[in-house]
Amino acid sequence: MATHRILVVEDEADILQLVTYNLAREGFEVVGAPSGEEGLDEARKGIYDLLLLDLMLPGINGLDVCRMLRREEATARLPIVMLTARGEDIDIVTGLELGADDYITKPFSPRVLTARIRAVLRRDKPSLEAAEQPFAIHEITIDPRRFHVVVAGQAVDLTATEFGVLHFLARRPGWVFTRTQIIEAVKGDDYPVTDRSVDVQIVGLRRKLGDAGVNIETVRGIGYRFKE
Repeated sequence: MATHRILVVEDEADILQLVTYNLAREGFEVVGAPSGEEGLDEARKGIYDLLLLDLMLPGINGLDVCRMLRREEATARLPIVMLTARGEDIDIVTGLELGADDYITKPFSPRVLTARIRAVLRRDKPSLEAAEQPFAIHEITIDPRRFHVVVAGQAVDLTATEFGVLHFLARRPGWVFTRTQIIEAVKGDDYPVTDRSVDVQIVGLRRKLGDAGVNIETVRGIGYRFKE
């Protein structure tokens, strides 16, 4: 199996050393960059499988680094995991909306860090054909072609939007999505929506799914995810 190459952009030398040591011990090839500018230069080389990105950086901060990389064709699909201090909900939300794949709060466990990175690396966006195939998760069977949902053997009648939200979340168990990401995936960028209307859709979905509704989890201050 090929070794994954990880770029770590972190200005605190002790944290960079800790992350590098633990990831290298797990078999990853790790390159460190102490600033946003250097991180951008490295990421643009196109040789990395994942970027671990601190938000509080000297010069160009992590959010701006993420924004720039997502706008460039060569790095638009580079997996990005953010490192952030506890309580920075607004930064987490902004980072996810800019295209980050996951986030890890400081202080963090090296084992959790490694597990989250491996989880992101395993994520492959399904092909169109695969995305249209029926699938089952947590006693919920979803048929995208027929817009049909069955829970514990009973058909569930969902609106088009409710079905879209369920399909989007259930296809990516464990992923955390903001309300904006959810509505853009279901309705498109120009769909007029508020945070409250997304919450209403989730409430309706949970009610119609019955006991299986607990699989749609609220991530406080950020959004929602489907139970892994």
